[in-house]
Amino acid sequence: MNWRSVVPGAFLLVVVIVGALCSFIWTPFDVAGLDIRNKMQTSSAIHWLGTDHLGRDILSMLMVGARTSLAVALVAVFIGMGVGVPLGLFAAARRNSWVDELIMRGNDLVFAFPALLIAIMITAVFGPSAINAIIAIGIFNIPVFARLTRGAAMSLWTREFIMAARVAGKGELRISYEHVLPNLTNLLIVQGTIQFSLGILAEAGLSYIGLGAQPPIPSWGRMLAESQTLITLAPHLALYPGLAIVFTVLGLNLLGDGLRDWLDPRLRRER
Repeated sequence: MNWRSVVPGAFLLVVVIVGALCSFIWTPFDVAGLDIRNKMQTSSAIHWLGTDHLGRDILSMLMVGARTSLAVALVAVFIGMGVGVPLGLFAAARRNSWVDELIMRGNDLVFAFPALLIAIMITAVFGPSAINAIIAIGIFNIPVFARLTRGAAMSLWTREFIMAARVAGKGELRISYEHVLPNLTNLLIVQGTIQFSLGILAEAGLSYIGLGAQPPIPSWGRMLAESQTLITLAPHLALYPGLAIVFTVLGLNLLGDGLRDWLDPRLRRER
């Protein structure tokens, strides 16, 4: 395992997760409480990261915003995996058939629409919310996992242990879940960390343009959006949420690189 990637990546991610979990039971200040007299303060002994344009404590908002970003990205990844992996397995089991063609062309159609456009279409009908952001990012993740699963499963269907399972009388679906899927677990874990980091960025982007979590729920993306008109007066309003996004995505990418090196036997042999 590449500990130089895993250790700093895990550390950054643990810090964010601990902050998000602590926000359920404690934050330094109430994120819904306004204190206009102390607005746009810089770091101090009372407000460690300062206050925003409404006098809210930035550290408290970052902690609750971490909870929002992690929840949206995690659920979206599970949606992508939960739908995309079975579709990819089924397409690989029925390879070179009309079923395979239908599934993959459907994936191509969904993949042609970025998460932002999907979110705009969903919010145009149901309105902006964190739930709709989850749905939009989750839908975008489905073809990613479906393509990855099908491509990796196709190479496994030519292996000897699959032929032995077919000789034993097992059907295609049973072989897919008993023999093919376990051999794809490592690949899916690594891809899951990548999509998790992309989900953090997507949630921040959707919240930035007002399509993600709505007030009074704090969100890193909306904190950036609210700070853009005050960037010259109070640059710390954009600095801290921007750093939170950067460090979270960096931690996930470092952790994903380390897991890839550990789980891929070819890379282990090279080392």
